[in-house]
This record gives sequence, C-alpha cells and structure tokens, in this order.
Amino acid sequence: MPVGEETGKKSKQGIVLVITGNGKGKTTSAFGQALRAMGQGFRVCIIQFMKGREYGEVLAVKKYLPELAFFQYGLDSFVMRDNPAPVDVELAREGFEKAKEVINSGDFDMVILDEINVVVDFNLIPEEEVIELVENKPPELDLVLTGRYASEKLKELADTVSEVREIKHHYNAGIKGRAGIEY
Repeated sequence: MPVGEETGKKSKQGIVLVITGNGKGKTTSAFGQALRAMGQGFRVCIIQFMKGREYGEVLAVKKYLPELAFFQYGLDSFVMRDNPAPVDVELAREGFEKAKEVINSGDFDMVILDEINVVVDFNLIPEEEVIELVENKPPELDLVLTGRYASEKLKELADTVSEVREIKHHYNAGIKGRAGIEY
C-alpha cells in the first residue's frame, strides 16, 4: 500500500499545484487544500502576498487553527500593476524571503504561496526567482501557487494546474461584496 493512504502520513513525492484563472475562489481553494492536508496530519504554512486585510479565512485561522503557520505580506490596498509603490515591492520581497526560509526549513509538508502568480505578473519578484524556488524545493514538499496570471513557465513546472474561470459574477448584477463571500 502506498505511504499516505492509510496512515495519514505524507508520501515521499511532493507535488506542485497551481491554482489560477480569472474566477473567484483561488485562495478559498488553497485554504481548503490546507484543511485537507492538516486533516491528514500534515504541517502546513500559508504565505499570503499582496493582501493585508483580515479576510474571513485569516480570522478563522487565528481563531480555530493556531497550528497552521500563516504569514501575510501586503497592505489593505490595491497594488498598481504598472507602478507599484516601493512598499509593495518591499513587502513582496520580504514575503518571498520568508517563503524561501519556510520551504527549506524542513518544518512543513505543504507550503501555500497565495497570490504569488500575481506577484510575478506585476514584476514584484522576477519570474526566474520563483521558478528557481519551485525547481529547488525539497522533493517531498507539496507546494501550492495561487493567483491570476500564472505564467506559462510556472504552469509547465506544475504537476497539477487548475483554472478557476468566471462564468458569472454577482458584481455584474449590482450585488456588492460582503463578509463571508468576498472577505
């Protein structure tokens, strides 16, 4: 029997999972992946880029999942794609340095880099550095990369790529964002 199926312990082959697309639910999917892994006894770390607000999932982690390592590197404001503020670049770099530390620490079975695809697309961190991180991750580590605009190179490196595609969104009907749905 393969390791992990009955024992809840991690198999030796880690995967790279990319969750991308223009639809709603990429971060939510990654948090669900974290819950699934934790349910099997995995040690999980989430590093969130470009977000500074205490969204519902952040509040839930703090309240109910203190064993989930969670780090947030961003402000509660939008990053300008073509003209990011120096603080946005600095926070992305700090988050990326933390990601390298966490990935290479041996302390985690799964690491989720939430919104890293957008970080690359906005040129806050060079794509080559993220590719190097993925290529040199410990072989047993599961690595999840989320966010719109995943590059073709990152998708090629991934073992699994899921695209969340918008078909319909309540904003288009004039329904505003609300707690529990958008944040």
